[in-house]
Amino acid sequence: MKSIPKKYFQKKISFIVFILAFAGFAQAQQLIEVSGTIQHTDTHKGLAEVHINVENTTDTAVTDENGNFSLRTRVKIPFRIVVAKEGFAKHTAEILSLSNKIAIELNPQNTIINEVVISASRVPEKVMRSPIAIEKIDIKTIRESPAASFYETLENVKGLQLLTSSLTLKVPNSRGFNSPNNFRFMQLVDGVDVQSATLGVPLGNAIGPTELDIQSMEITPGAASALYGMNAVNGLASLQTKDPFTSEGVSLYFRGGVNHVDNISHKTAALGESAVRIAKLINKNLAFKINASYFSGVDWISDNHTDQNPNSFVTANPNFSLTNNPAEDLWNKYGDERNNRTTVKVSYNGKPTTFNVARTGYYEKDLISPEVKNVKFDAGLYYRFGDQWKTSYVYRYGLLDGTFQRGNKIRLQNATVQNHKVELTGKELTFRAYMSIENTGDSYNLKPLADNLDLTNLSNNNWKNIFQNVLQDRLNAGINLNDAFIAARQEADRNRVRPGTTAFEQLKNTIIGINNWDSANAGIAGAPATGGAKLEQKSRFYQGEITYDFSRLVKVFSLLAGADYRLYSITPDGNNFVDFDRPVSERNIRLADGTFGKDVIYQKYGAFVQVTKLFFEDKLKLNLALRADRNPEFDTKFNPRVSVVYSPVNQHNFRASFQNGYRFPSLFEALSFVNNGNVRRVGGLSKANDGLGYLENSYTLASIDQFVAAVNKEVDGGESQNQAALKNRNLLTAANLPKLQPEKVNSFEVGYKAALLNSKLVIDWDFYYNIYEGFLGQVEVAVPKNEKIGSDNSVLAMLDRTKQDRYRVYTNSNSTYKSFGTALGIRYNLVKNYNVNVNVSFNDLISSNTSDLFITAFNTPKWAVNVSLGNREIIKNVGFTVAARWQDSFLWESPLASGKIPAYYTIDAQATWRIPEIRANVKIGATNLLNRRYFQYAAGPEIGGLYYMSFTYDLKL
Repeated sequence: MKSIPKKYFQKKISFIVFILAFAGFAQAQQLIEVSGTIQHTDTHKGLAEVHINVENTTDTAVTDENGNFSLRTRVKIPFRIVVAKEGFAKHTAEILSLSNKIAIELNPQNTIINEVVISASRVPEKVMRSPIAIEKIDIKTIRESPAASFYETLENVKGLQLLTSSLTLKVPNSRGFNSPNNFRFMQLVDGVDVQSATLGVPLGNAIGPTELDIQSMEITPGAASALYGMNAVNGLASLQTKDPFTSEGVSLYFRGGVNHVDNISHKTAALGESAVRIAKLINKNLAFKINASYFSGVDWISDNHTDQNPNSFVTANPNFSLTNNPAEDLWNKYGDERNNRTTVKVSYNGKPTTFNVARTGYYEKDLISPEVKNVKFDAGLYYRFGDQWKTSYVYRYGLLDGTFQRGNKIRLQNATVQNHKVELTGKELTFRAYMSIENTGDSYNLKPLADNLDLTNLSNNNWKNIFQNVLQDRLNAGINLNDAFIAARQEADRNRVRPGTTAFEQLKNTIIGINNWDSANAGIAGAPATGGAKLEQKSRFYQGEITYDFSRLVKVFSLLAGADYRLYSITPDGNNFVDFDRPVSERNIRLADGTFGKDVIYQKYGAFVQVTKLFFEDKLKLNLALRADRNPEFDTKFNPRVSVVYSPVNQHNFRASFQNGYRFPSLFEALSFVNNGNVRRVGGLSKANDGLGYLENSYTLASIDQFVAAVNKEVDGGESQNQAALKNRNLLTAANLPKLQPEKVNSFEVGYKAALLNSKLVIDWDFYYNIYEGFLGQVEVAVPKNEKIGSDNSVLAMLDRTKQDRYRVYTNSNSTYKSFGTALGIRYNLVKNYNVNVNVSFNDLISSNTSDLFITAFNTPKWAVNVSLGNREIIKNVGFTVAARWQDSFLWESPLASGKIPAYYTIDAQATWRIPEIRANVKIGATNLLNRRYFQYAAGPEIGGLYYMSFTYDLKL
């Protein structure tokens, strides 16, 4: 397929904007004005931020700090207005004349019974009657949260985990199989998927709303594929921003704080964030909105020295008591991994002895600068016509620094994602088209950086020879084995660059500026002398979607249908992504036009239909949905969902559902082609395998490790190497990797939600049982060069690194995994504005009896508990919240690092002072108040206390 010209899409988008902008205008009528005051029924004081809406129209006004409002409309008298504010009962009033100002008093009330969500069924419905588990975080909850940013409020949501990769990068997940690069959890901002295409995941909130523009967040833990397709098999987060028609004015936000207050991994450091929001009605039907924010700080440091290849392993030296492990593989050190390991043969105690040793490598803290920043900007133009129609164009931009963990650690530096969106919405129709543009900027990969820093000093073979000779010399001189290893390493590393020196910085900067990770010292012809580590990925994806509510036409039941199309276009860089139509030997070579070939195209399209029917005086709600998704690389997949909600009374709601979900492999899982440390990381599609043979002609590296250990043991005992190899050939396991397929999950869920004691007590419980098939993961294999597996020569090739090609392949599991869990949330409003929230979640994996080629990576604690106590106004205009979080220990598994994650708890707190006279809020808070350091995943950063103060100011235009 030919590359798609950018001008083509620019013309199309321009045409759509033109059509939407002039689609229609309402017939001019006389403009009238309604004004009045909204007050608190108990205090008789004016209420700010109350929304007044002319019923069945988009005419809206918002009260000022004194509760006053002025509403303009073209609707003829009489008409009705709807008055609403979070935490108060909704009020409806009829306007019969304009002779007097309106005065309305609102009653405070827990509004959970009437709270509305959209994400669960893609149509508005009461949260109490949602067919699946869903959590809504409104603006009030966000303001009262002790989290340092609104996005971090997700950390206390029932059943949700929020991994911190960086101050600027936090990744949510639910119901198991957690990962810092979570392919299975979708994030939408005003309906737009904000993922970074080639990285495959949403970059936290790096391109999302600012602190001033967020309106609410809806979280759906568990599968949502039946309505949203693609990546929503583990959950969905839908973020909604403020409407400029109802939230007008200028707002300013400042936050300052400190972290690293214990001066352990870094000296105490300052952080800061500034944001501005401008929203203005140009006239009744036309409005604009602009947001901008800038954050900077010193990141959390990853410097954990846990050894994942301890001396007791056969891949180390289990027969010797060594205090200094020469084959160590530390969590946050790079260049010392399996592919950097070799064997040295010496005479020890009068006998030939083989030792496993690894190259020295470099610590993560020496390879990256901890300073990070995040720049966000968005601007939108909104036009409404008639009573129901609205059209808009929105541009969104995010620039990010941070550390991102995939198969290796990636330093994101000046990485950008941009969105262009046009949208048309009506009462029944929603049309949306958008484009996302990704550029990884000056980012780089820590693994090839460390490898090439070492290789620039010496090739692996030369380093091995020096190490081996010095080790033998020291042993011959009578030096003990531990000290001999230390001396051998010091001599082999004598001329390598040292962190903190000018030479180190110069070489590092050279390497991270080269987008070719091969090194001439690795014996690769035409490779750069220093090798490279730059992550140069540029891509675009285009999405168009439409939904239509046919309920008015059908009448017997509610009917919603929709369709969408997405196309990815990746610019091949000759390193991460290549043009597979070119011969294997030429894929990494530039063409005469300076490119590496045609754009890589990856696409999918789908459609869904949803039927909802109420029975028995609306007490029983039945919801049926069916979605079909098609990717040309795979067969069409169908995703059904069946759910039932029974509400004998409004306060009690029981639900049960079944849904099936598929996840197509991400771009990297399907089409990557990265040579990283002489191990090529490759996608699982057949086109990537053509000419290489890793799917059908390879041995698993896990079996090679066992094979090599057994051969070395017999060689040390006097057997010849070839005889020992052929004798132990049965230890080698043929990979026989299957053809890549989408993941599949079958999800069963039951739940109960109740609002008791006049809605003061809210109970929300759910239980799920998931069955995963074809789970996607990575396995490392070796292909014998010019040989077929099973032959004698292929067996012998597994002892010689130069006679094999190694690949880390994305492939499907041959096992079926089953997981289950439950979550309970309780919210109780006490007297005098006090409220307490408690939620507990449990998740577990039912082990499969079938051995798998790769690790399971459930990566989720069995138990997690959140507790909070707050009062929005303990004294006049002053409120507080204290939140505690605990999770138990669990096993983390990943291709980069594996190990036990200890249990931890944290306490967060905030106090807020509202100054209504100047429309300002001051917030003082802390996350991890006690500064109890913890880490959330293997090789992740160690997180300490963060202390902040923020100031928000609103000015009406």
